[in-house]
Amino acid sequence: MSSLSVFEDTRPGVPLLQTHDAAEIAAALAPFGIRFERWDAVQPPVKDADEATVLATYRPWLDRLMGETGAGSADVLRVNAQTPNKEALRSKFLSEHTHSEDEVRFFVHGGGHFIMHIKDRVYDVECTQGDLISVPEGYKHWFDAGPQPDMVTLRIFTHKEGWVAQYTGTDIARQFPSFSS
Repeated sequence: MSSLSVFEDTRPGVPLLQTHDAAEIAAALAPFGIRFERWDAVQPPVKDADEATVLATYRPWLDRLMGETGAGSADVLRVNAQTPNKEALRSKFLSEHTHSEDEVRFFVHGGGHFIMHIKDRVYDVECTQGDLISVPEGYKHWFDAGPQPDMVTLRIFTHKEGWVAQYTGTDIARQFPSFSS
């Protein structure tokens, strides 16, 4: 189940807001240009479907979204127990960073936490199957799919080089754990 927890950036253990309501999550994030929506109208393909099948299943939604955002490509990212270097991959995502383009993810299977650091607040969005999140370029954030990740996501890119992070060098992500290590 999707959720949003909001904290002061100096008080990780004391949530200011917690909700599982998708409309409330979307409304809380919208003032920052963060898009959150549920794509429940589609029957997801099986978890081990090939990339072409996953992309074809969501093509109408991808085309609409890519037309709205000017994105140029989409791919499928799978992370699970068989993923080589999954610990290194998790570590890379766990450090606070920004991007020079919007980070857009749709969760086909599984889930994870997108955590944004905006001004003096931390917004922890637990995304699950059927959730779309789009974090605008330049926003400080990190991502955690847990120590035993099992997810299939669609990634949407504007730039052909794809996911490129600029790390902030802070340790704030370690202060707000979304999963126990």
